Amino acid sequence: MNAPYANFLLPAAAPALPGTWKLAKGRALTLQPRTNGILRIAHGRVWATVDGPHGVTPTDSGDHILELGRSMWVRPGQRVVIEAWNATGPSYFSWDPVFEPIKVKAPRRRVDFAAALLPLADLRTALVLAGDALRRLVMVLARQALPATHNGRHGQACPAR
Repeated sequence: MNAPYANFLLPAAAPALPGTWKLAKGRALTLQPRTNGILRIAHGRVWATVDGPHGVTPTDSGDHILELGRSMWVRPGQRVVIEAWNATGPSYFSWDPVFEPIKVKAPRRRVDFAAALLPLADLRTALVLAGDALRRLVMVLARQALPATHNGRHGQACPAR
């Protein structure tokens, strides 16, 4: 094998990853957070052991193997021991706290009556016009009906006064 190509076959050391913690091969670390949080694996693999209670589900033994891209939810006060479980080098992880959302009372929404004034004026105008049209319709119908009854009784002419 040629010497210039030998470097390509050697395992490369993991570069430092910004925003992560380095856990050397074979080393362990205990996390005991005060807030909810997410343990995320950025490089390598870790063995995480969570303090009980265990056995809530069939897969809940307390031991978890987390690899690149995997994460784990940790509750406040829950003790988690993580150990770098890489054959070739260190593992990198991040701890992201998740805080409870703060409940903010929404400001009371005020009704803007000024915005309703123009539509109310339009509605008032429409009602006046509709009332006037209805009055005129009644007058026309009344005039149509009056000549037949204005001739007197039974079609006889009314006496002149």
